[in-house]
Amino acid sequence: MTGFEIAGAGAADMELMRSWADAEGWNPGDHDRFAFAAADPEGFLVGRLDGEPAACVSAVRYGTGFGFIGFYIARPDLRGQGYGIQLWRAATARLAGRLVGLDGVVEQQDNYRTSGFRSAWTNLRHQGVPGGGDERVAGGGGDIEIIDAATLPFARLADYDRRFFPEPRDAFLALWTGLPGHTARAAVRDGRIEGLGVIRPCGSGAPRIGPLYAQTPEVAAALVRRLAGYAPDGEVVLDVPDVNPAATALAAGLGLTPVFETARMYTGPVPELDLAHLYGITSLELG
Repeated sequence: MTGFEIAGAGAADMELMRSWADAEGWNPGDHDRFAFAAADPEGFLVGRLDGEPAACVSAVRYGTGFGFIGFYIARPDLRGQGYGIQLWRAATARLAGRLVGLDGVVEQQDNYRTSGFRSAWTNLRHQGVPGGGDERVAGGGGDIEIIDAATLPFARLADYDRRFFPEPRDAFLALWTGLPGHTARAAVRDGRIEGLGVIRPCGSGAPRIGPLYAQTPEVAAALVRRLAGYAPDGEVVLDVPDVNPAATALAAGLGLTPVFETARMYTGPVPELDLAHLYGITSLELG
């Protein structure tokens, strides 16, 4: 197409992509882009029409065998003109030969299936002020302590995160747990990590919790309540994978309300993850 060019995103483009995602109702975090860029600096693409941004996509490589697509957005006034599909082709070409995942909104899932993606589970976004108890770990043993995750050796956090993600993502995780405004709390028992949660501010909605990992529903509930204490009015957002029934029950028990839905989809076999202890995904954009 005359006048349409695809190139890597710069810092200003990353902020534009965040604002476009916000306009779609995806509610990305205020500072997510810094951790996103660290995950794969070359994994964010922008298509420009006559020099002006027209569409964007991310195609982030993790390790040697996994990739994740996100931020697939065309400017509303340019949709249906083929610019988005060109970005899509560039993204899939960049991830060729890898298992690829994405979180697809309902209206796009049939298109993703046409491209070879298959649904693995549904993520239901829940929102509200967590109720029904306090920050202590009820029924989980009094020897569990919730602490600042930054006080733990980073290698231990990274090892724990690897149970829930197909490839190492150390550069991303280091920033995700330490960026300004991000609050990371870990549940620890006898020196072992038994839960991890991060909350971060979002410009146009309630702060988002993600990831949320826990060895028991009681630990997950305690982490949510502790993290909600860092939300201005106590209201939080949590993207809950329905593949873990305990996570769905937790959200209901806390009084959170479903407000949005996506499907986790892959181009091949679902990775072997610790889904039984996954209570909230990290982000829609990077998995």
